Amino acid sequence: MKISARNQFHGKVVSVTPGAINAEVTLALPGGQEIVAVVTNASVKSLNLKPGAEAVALFKASSVLVMTDASGVRLSARNSLPGTVKALDIGPINAEVTIALPSGDEVHATITHKASDELGLKEGVAATAVIKAPLVILGVPA
Repeated sequence: MKISARNQFHGKVVSVTPGAINAEVTLALPGGQEIVAVVTNASVKSLNLKPGAEAVALFKASSVLVMTDASGVRLSARNSLPGTVKALDIGPINAEVTIALPSGDEVHATITHKASDELGLKEGVAATAVIKAPLVILGVPA
């Protein structure tokens, strides 16, 4: 599969919680972290998502929020992946941030140059990638 989404995480489905229209699907990554996606019940059925099934979680870099200080903050976003800034490519408008996770995986984020400055981002700084569950797309091997 070739796709423009920079963030691609392979794992196994841990749980599927169906709702009236959508379902919450939790994917366990090899490094021990989890990613939660909200997809339609029709997608759960057509992709045959069930515990133990292999799946890939996809999300675009522009869907990732970057947080550097979470003390005392509670978020509604289901996915918070803590790590360290590995690379920072700053342009005149946007900055591309690569956050290395403890597992060795990387999360790519595109944020504004101004936000990068305000967060004090630089290589080695602790940062958390935050992704809302409805922005995660799930795929399965063909």
